[in-house]
Amino acid sequence: MAVVADWKVSPNLGLNQLVAERRATGESIVHLAFGEARLPPFAPLAEQLAAGAGRNAYGPVDGRLAVRTEVADYFRRRRLPTDPDQIVVAPGSKPLLLAVQYVVPGDVLLPCPAWNTYAPQARLAGKEAIDVPIPAECGGVPEPAALRAAIVAARARGRDPRIVVLTLPDNPTGTLTPPELVREICAVAREHDLLIVSDEIYRDVLHDPATPMLSPAEVAPERTVVTTGLSKSLALGGWRIGAARFPQGQWGERIRAGVVSVASEVWSVLAGPMQQVAEYAFAEPAELRARLAASNRLHGAVARAVHRIMVGAGASCRPPTGAFYVYPDFEPVRDALATRGATDSASLARFLFDAFGIVVLAGHHLGDDPGALRFKAATSMLYGDTVQEQSMALESGDPTALPHISRLLERIEDGFAKLSS
Repeated sequence: MAVVADWKVSPNLGLNQLVAERRATGESIVHLAFGEARLPPFAPLAEQLAAGAGRNAYGPVDGRLAVRTEVADYFRRRRLPTDPDQIVVAPGSKPLLLAVQYVVPGDVLLPCPAWNTYAPQARLAGKEAIDVPIPAECGGVPEPAALRAAIVAARARGRDPRIVVLTLPDNPTGTLTPPELVREICAVAREHDLLIVSDEIYRDVLHDPATPMLSPAEVAPERTVVTTGLSKSLALGGWRIGAARFPQGQWGERIRAGVVSVASEVWSVLAGPMQQVAEYAFAEPAELRARLAASNRLHGAVARAVHRIMVGAGASCRPPTGAFYVYPDFEPVRDALATRGATDSASLARFLFDAFGIVVLAGHHLGDDPGALRFKAATSMLYGDTVQEQSMALESGDPTALPHISRLLERIEDGFAKLSS
């Protein structure tokens, strides 16, 4: 039986704390290991938070009707007809994802690599996390043929895969699955009677607004749970506002009822002031849409700059199209890295930290092959350490030319140029 001593802090949170401690001693560090949208809160959101301070009653476990109605309308505007009774709001999408794991039986199929929380949540719920390789062109979904093979192999050894988790757009690769691949995954899910959990917290963080985004809930609505939140799109990670959309029909109703039951015993309700923020944010007024557009221009510009640096240093790397990550693979320069003692993901990350003060999240923390030379770099950490710097980045037509961002990009480029030379 697992005991407290067997568990560790999530690696991205642990690294974030380590960086804070090192910086407090005066150490100069380039922090690329934490997926935070490093921007100041939008002023109208702060006004809504203050206005909601008097909402100190518990209220309904699933959230007030007014906020669930706005979340339902948010999904309707994304081609997903939704009733408020299909919605649950919570303190972040993390507890909603975990609650689904507790409620729905069976093992979990994950794209590999994947966000570092999915597999530990599966284990917390007593499940096996089954890693499936991602397609060559994108991350966030398992390769369809490999998914079929993984299901057959798991069942042959007595396991019972019932859930597949998708991330659109993807953390860690910063890419978006094209519609045809979404349809293929949904076909596999129907064929093998899987529940699809579609983590769409980065849905509103597409660098190009014209990029086609297809949710699996559009293709397989009867078997798809969608989770979302305001942590990434609106830089409200510390405010912890999440929501989930459950399928119509008896299966979806049972899952939702189970999640509400878990909520009643674990987090009770989303805090009242946060519900007021959510009601405003999910309504998507014009000023909020303008803020999102500015944020996404910034995310795209800096992610592309870091991508260029990684490719220039010899890595292969999918071009980022959403979120604020790149996921380079330094296999092409393995021999040169070996002379520096970097022979796997852990030693590569350690070398970058020790030699250049650059902190990344090693790929093995994301379920990837420990022997691979891959890592995640969170480019949103480069926007500045002060509200003034972050605001300048948000307002700039060319944020990579701002002195405080260009200095960091130059430091990253200098370090990676030496990496394989």
